[in-house]
Amino acid sequence: MKKTLLFAIDVHTNEVIVSSTQKGSMEIEFIERIHQSENELLFDAVSILTKLTTSPNFDAALFKSMDKVCQMIYQSESGESERVTE
Repeated sequence: MKKTLLFAIDVHTNEVIVSSTQKGSMEIEFIERIHQSENELLFDAVSILTKLTTSPNFDAALFKSMDKVCQMIYQSESGESERVTE
């Protein structure tokens, strides 16, 4: 079954929170926390993703593209090989 990666920023600890969910499920599974200094590129990408959600001119296509960038960065850095979906 396909899973979707979810990303969030903890502004108090400067960490990316990585979670996943099965497509169509309401359950979220925690994967890991990654400190900004451990993967600055991912931290910056997730920060941009987060900023896109608060933009007064929200663009869903741009959000999906940036989410895909975050997934690609995470997968390349973590060795995550399981297929994820948008």
